[in-house]
Amino acid sequence: MAACRVAHLATTTPQGDPHLVPVTFAVVDAILVTMIDHKPKTTTRLQRLTNIDHRPKASLLADHYAEDWDSLWWVRVDGDASLRTDGSDWEAGRKMLAEKYHQYRDRPPEGTAIFVSIDRVTWWASTP
Repeated sequence: MAACRVAHLATTTPQGDPHLVPVTFAVVDAILVTMIDHKPKTTTRLQRLTNIDHRPKASLLADHYAEDWDSLWWVRVDGDASLRTDGSDWEAGRKMLAEKYHQYRDRPPEGTAIFVSIDRVTWWASTP
């Protein structure tokens, strides 16, 4: 999963509805981090942040699709989510993302970081 370029972050709205968005991410030990970056958005107070404030749980799904269905796989991590806007964890997350994505090297993310503890991992692969 850590090598994947994109995952989908799932949270729950305060009304109980599912909310799913694609994200860039990095993994270190049993923690996954994604950050709000400079790509155009309608607001800086994104729904995913409101959702985590209300219910601090999240899932991330990474997958590989190919026309050759023998190579399909997916990995989902579930865990407690927390938000950070500064501090050493925020800086470390920012550094990890810049190391993984060349798009962040000249302009690292500056927004809120979402940290998800990897409490449970579920996966499937077409071939063992």
